[in-house]
Amino acid sequence: MATTLINTDFNFPGQKSVYHGKVRDVYDINDDIMVMVATDRISAFDVILPKGIPYKGQVLNQIAAKFLDATADIVPNWKLATPDPMVTVGLKCEGFRVEMIIRGYLTGSAWREYQAGCRELCGVKLPDGMRENERFPEPIITPTTKAEAGHDENISREEIIAQGIVDKDDYELMERYTRALFRRGSEMAAEKGLILVDTKYEFGKRDGKIYLIDEIHTPDSSRYFYADGYEERFEKGEPQRQLSKEFVRQWLIEHGFMGKAGQAVPEMTDAYCESVSERYIELYEHITGERFVKSDEHDLAARIERNVTQWLENRK
Repeated sequence: MATTLINTDFNFPGQKSVYHGKVRDVYDINDDIMVMVATDRISAFDVILPKGIPYKGQVLNQIAAKFLDATADIVPNWKLATPDPMVTVGLKCEGFRVEMIIRGYLTGSAWREYQAGCRELCGVKLPDGMRENERFPEPIITPTTKAEAGHDENISREEIIAQGIVDKDDYELMERYTRALFRRGSEMAAEKGLILVDTKYEFGKRDGKIYLIDEIHTPDSSRYFYADGYEERFEKGEPQRQLSKEFVRQWLIEHGFMGKAGQAVPEMTDAYCESVSERYIELYEHITGERFVKSDEHDLAARIERNVTQWLENRK
């Protein structure tokens, strides 16, 4: 199996601290710069799975960089450069403690809740009689609180503002940005024969200004259906052909794992990890329209340290 980058422990010039997230490791440099390393870790149900997925970090980083560039006219974003296939460097922002999830279709966790009888999601009322993978008349925003550890929690717009998690003006601007970004992402997906089903955005603030931060429109943060055959499959009640991390969640569910206490992660064989890698590369090539070029260096950490250090030195 190809080399994977699971853990990082860099010491970049000017480094002050490091935060190890579920998938990304974020290095704080000289107060104003963040170095975000997209590792090959994979998480599901807020649990980091025991094996990495070859090329996953490169796929996520390169898709996110492409979409950050393609949406910079809608909202300012944190990205300054991508000095390595697995790294983005950008401006340090104070992140809001909510994730803005926007859904164009009833699927995934929202469908699982709907099936269980839920008719209100994050303060948004849902009509009776909807079917799995049905398109909403208008996309709905279903935010979650960002948990330091464990599961993110659904929360309504009203609760976010009432609890002072985000003030009203900032939240309303984040909503407008979320809808505009989703429209742009949907248009770009449609050009490639895909449907952007749902996604999440994260925002932060710097010098009083709201920025789009983190990743955007990747298979970790988004769900895509193939447009071709969507209507026929929907009418027949058949599963949609999709490109997203949902297939990993479904595999885990089928093997009795949903991140709950006492449940064990099923064995991830090399063959299974390779199959997941192929799906990530497939999405990259579909959504970007470009061939994925595998970065096959054996020592990924050494390459990253070399490339990022050179970028930081040149910026001085």
